[in-house]
Amino acid sequence: MHGELVFDCIKKIPLVAAGAADISPLFGLLTLVLLLAVFVSLVLVRLKQSLLVGYFLCGILIANSGIPQWLGIESQQSAVAGFAELGIVLLMFTLGIEFSVRELRHLWRLALFGGGLQVSITALLAGSIAFFLGRPWEECLVIGVVFALSSTAVSLKSFQEMGFSNSRGAKLALAIALFQDILVIGLFLVLPSLLGASSGNIAGNIAVALGKGLAFLIGAALLGRYGINPLLHAVAKTRSRELFTLTIIGISAGVAFAGGALELSLALGAFAAGMIVSESIYRHRIMTDILPFKDLFLTLFFVSVGLMIEVRQVVEYAGIILLGTALVFVVKFLTVFGIARLLRLPLRPALLAGASLSSIGEFSLVLIQKADHIRPFDPWLEQMILICTALGMALIPGSMVATGPLHAWLEKHGWFRTKRVTPKGLNPVESIKGLADHAIICGYGPVGQALHESLINCGIPCLIIDLNADTVCQLKKNGHLVLFGDVTHPEALALAKVRDARMIAFTFPSFQSTRIAIPLVLQENPEIVMMARAKFSSEALELTLMGARVIHDEQESAHAMVAQAKCAYEQVV
Repeated sequence: MHGELVFDCIKKIPLVAAGAADISPLFGLLTLVLLLAVFVSLVLVRLKQSLLVGYFLCGILIANSGIPQWLGIESQQSAVAGFAELGIVLLMFTLGIEFSVRELRHLWRLALFGGGLQVSITALLAGSIAFFLGRPWEECLVIGVVFALSSTAVSLKSFQEMGFSNSRGAKLALAIALFQDILVIGLFLVLPSLLGASSGNIAGNIAVALGKGLAFLIGAALLGRYGINPLLHAVAKTRSRELFTLTIIGISAGVAFAGGALELSLALGAFAAGMIVSESIYRHRIMTDILPFKDLFLTLFFVSVGLMIEVRQVVEYAGIILLGTALVFVVKFLTVFGIARLLRLPLRPALLAGASLSSIGEFSLVLIQKADHIRPFDPWLEQMILICTALGMALIPGSMVATGPLHAWLEKHGWFRTKRVTPKGLNPVESIKGLADHAIICGYGPVGQALHESLINCGIPCLIIDLNADTVCQLKKNGHLVLFGDVTHPEALALAKVRDARMIAFTFPSFQSTRIAIPLVLQENPEIVMMARAKFSSEALELTLMGARVIHDEQESAHAMVAQAKCAYEQVV
């Protein structure tokens, strides 16, 4: 009664009343989400927690506080549905870009064995419990897979923050994640047939769905090689960042729409769009351009999931939810740890791999939402999955850090002391991910070529960043590490691992680009050695004051010309 009275009073305030009349629900909710996400994220950063958990909290606070109604946002659910759909599409597009066929070729044995074993054990346990509770077998299968999937977004980021992104535990986690990604795509295809949305024989419908999906992916791959890659090459030659970004978004939207039009879901279409460009030379450039959009829509997606959490049901089933979260965490940790030891990993990497994959993942949320649209699940089960996911993601960073003291304690008490040989496929490969103490060469003109050749002859690892597509293609063909990117973008420098580099050389004479890039480099690596070129004395002085070792083109040319002139006259004399 009092709540209704307060609500009526607030609605009479002119500003709020005007807002209810003139501001669309989508814009009002978006503003509220973004502002609250900023404040909650600042708190979590100080507590060293995952920001994804903060986005869940934002959704819970907004959904259960009545704030949207105070602002005149009545149609909250429709706005949330739009957020979630956009978030899923971009999430799947990013997954497609990050899905590396080259990594799969290298890790396929580990993915098939480790991922298959992890998913089978976890899904069997979760599905058996669901079957014991009286759920149909097809729902048990979906529930089993939902609980088997892990949060690769949180786990791989935690590996990076701990400096273990190229460790054996990270490689095993990546292999299992690759298997889970493939499984999710397959399940998206067969979900309508499995849950009875299609009429006819289930086995026949599943076979048809898988055939359609495979044909779509093959068609998308052919389109990428013979249609989209030449288009990207032509756009890249214009060197227009706006046109390149517009082209990428247009391609992803077009392929995603094609997937939806063929009744294969927008999610599969978005994944196919990302996969099309994942193996091209433009992959890293696309990642730098798409990252801001990805972060925004991922925020909206996780907030939209938080909006679906009902506090009343959480309180009512608090015991079951907490028990389920603890059980999922322990079972998944022990499963991955056991697989790692079976594959002869040392103790610490095995503990890290187990801790990193012990929660339910973001694709579990996507999957349960899609399944719930086809056949509604029990509300308490959906709430349990949502809360388990949020709590599990919050526990991952801390649990991975805790593996250090746990490893020391186990070693001290004589556990797992046997020496183990790392199986083939888990040792780091020579790639950008494994670079350290390397030189970054920005630009591959005559100066860049000479510097690269000299450093390679000295055995110094090098990575080249260039905006010339033909040059990048040739360097990649010759087996050199190269990125198609712009050094004035912080994302490109992050992909080049500038934080771990010893030196960076700006071999082009563009003063403006160098002046923009230097602060970005120093922000990530204050101790790095920077070399730059300058045409004029004023430019050389400014770059020197910024911390670069400057090669003054005019001065060097003058010295060279003086030397040549002296030589000419000495020969005459």
